[in-house]
Amino acid sequence: MSAEIPDWTTGGEGLTLARCRACRHVQYVRRPFCPECGSEDLSVERASGRGTVYAVTVVARAPSADLSAHAPYGIALVDAEEGFRFMAHCPLKGVAIGDAVRTTFRAFGAGLVPFVAPEGTP
Repeated sequence: MSAEIPDWTTGGEGLTLARCRACRHVQYVRRPFCPECGSEDLSVERASGRGTVYAVTVVARAPSADLSAHAPYGIALVDAEEGFRFMAHCPLKGVAIGDAVRTTFRAFGAGLVPFVAPEGTP
């Protein structure tokens, strides 16, 4: 991954994707090759953070004792406008399937996570 493009998985405020230069396939979970055509010629790009909610749920029981203070919290699966699906935290209310959302980033436990809210929300 390029050091110039911030990515939340490495502590930066951004979403990145890999795009195959041969077939243009987009992958969010990056591999060293394209799962569609096998090419190893991939570019890393910053995603816009905009998308549409595919699914939403509430986590009532945190996966660890360290995160239990945050429960309950919302989780959404979002179809990014670039063509991949990603998971993000979301408000407990006010986000529904089909909503257009934008991504920001929030501290969660010891890290930083994507957080989506409806477009137009301050």
